[in-house]
Amino acid sequence: MSRLNRRPVGSTCPPPLRLEILAVPGLPEIAAGDALADLLCRAAAGSGLAFLDGDVLVVAQKVVSKAEGRLVELSSVEPSSFAASLAQAAGKDPRQVEVVLRESRRIVRMDAGVMVVETHHGFVCANAGVDSSNVPAGWVSLLPVDPDASARGLQRQILEKTGKRVAVLITDTFGRPWREGLTNVAIGAAGLRPLVDYRGQKDDQGHLLGATVIAAADELAAAAELVMGKTARRPAAIIRHYVWAEESGQAADLIRPREKDLFR
Repeated sequence: MSRLNRRPVGSTCPPPLRLEILAVPGLPEIAAGDALADLLCRAAAGSGLAFLDGDVLVVAQKVVSKAEGRLVELSSVEPSSFAASLAQAAGKDPRQVEVVLRESRRIVRMDAGVMVVETHHGFVCANAGVDSSNVPAGWVSLLPVDPDASARGLQRQILEKTGKRVAVLITDTFGRPWREGLTNVAIGAAGLRPLVDYRGQKDDQGHLLGATVIAAADELAAAAELVMGKTARRPAAIIRHYVWAEESGQAADLIRPREKDLFR
């Protein structure tokens, strides 16, 4: 069947024999109000990477946030007394701590100068995604207000401009419990199912799978990071040959419900 046809809930498409992961170079510096979909299409075409039906477009959160004006100048921030006390204990700029608190639903843990918080989206991450890298000095970037909506907007605009049906992932780098290093994860998704559910199917030995749900969107995000990098000015990548069925999935589906989270 066509990989763009809808499939029943609980079924899975067979995995591809190979994937292509193609960085999209040539994207200019993004400013608030820029038409990001236009710029992505131009950069892809300029690199000989015109979109194809079935592509997965992976876009770094930072350029989405810039286009959406999600930047804060620290000189405009008046830190609260609570932010000032936390900043003093952690050795941080109290203005940046104040921004983190504003972007947080609750503080999960503070230790050794690290603030792990739950954002208003429900993500548990360091500093609520507030980041001073790849932005002008004295500014910080915030996560998009609704990354899933941002992904849907990019998907719709690319379809309008190119006639091609692509899935879109918006990504950020998160730390992980029990493991060193950061990895790219999906914080916004449109067009594909972020979780691939194998429960109810049988393995090749005939055993019924009862717990296997693969975070496919996070795995695609991590794979794309290998060609995007952090210092190469490649904030987007195209993944080809991943088999997906067009669905209204969202990255919010990747957030573990409180009642199933053993560590909250």
